Amino acid sequence: MNGEAARQDDKEREAVITARGLVVGFSGEPVLDDLDIDVWRGEILGVVGGSGTGKSVLLRTIIGLNRRSAGTIKVFGKDFDGISGQERQDIGRRWGVLFQQGALFSSLTVLQNVAVPLREHMRLPDKLADELARLKIEMAGLPADASAKYPAELSGGMIKRAALARALALDPDIVFLDEPTAGLDPIGAAEFDQLILKLRDTLGLTVFMVTHDLDSLVTITDRIAVLGNRRVLVDGTFAELKSFDHPWVRAYFNGPRAEHFTFG
Repeated sequence: MNGEAARQDDKEREAVITARGLVVGFSGEPVLDDLDIDVWRGEILGVVGGSGTGKSVLLRTIIGLNRRSAGTIKVFGKDFDGISGQERQDIGRRWGVLFQQGALFSSLTVLQNVAVPLREHMRLPDKLADELARLKIEMAGLPADASAKYPAELSGGMIKRAALARALALDPDIVFLDEPTAGLDPIGAAEFDQLILKLRDTLGLTVFMVTHDLDSLVTITDRIAVLGNRRVLVDGTFAELKSFDHPWVRAYFNGPRAEHFTFG
């Protein structure tokens, strides 16, 4: 599976996200500068980079939570600068987001959290919204009794899965994951990786995943984009990046933690 999408010719692939010349900064300091990136339909793209390289900033800029001072973003072929507010809202319904800490509403149960986008965007009757929310909770691998729990009653892994269920609520085409396995033990992280892979394959999702987890990068990504110097330094498969000549990339993909990964 790894690298299959990356080996196809670009002309044969559909870019569901295209960013060109992105410039994003805070207090006059640029975090991203002239950044270009494509995300291909159906792939799991891993986004990595050193601390402060703008991985989460890039994600939040694509979904419209950060302002950009220059550059263009196209999602599903539509330029965000040339569409109406309603069209932006319609596009926003076609993606789901799992933020770093889950970002669940602490005063709502898991069921109520997952039902929020269903009630907000689809205006469904309460009973139907709850039924659909239960399906998403099951899809995310949570037990049925988790529906009635509050975030404070959940383990870290259960919070991740509850947040994933909410991200899947509107049957999105794209799922954005910000450090989805951070804070999980190795077994929990591996199980979450396999869940993402299964959902991608069964639902036809495109996954944009910010991560620093080498196991995740090797196990489930089709392609990896490395951020550095305020832009994408290089993209490719894990095996391809091991031979890329850049100090941080060499240290990351060939360091002690990466030694046990071998490729034929």
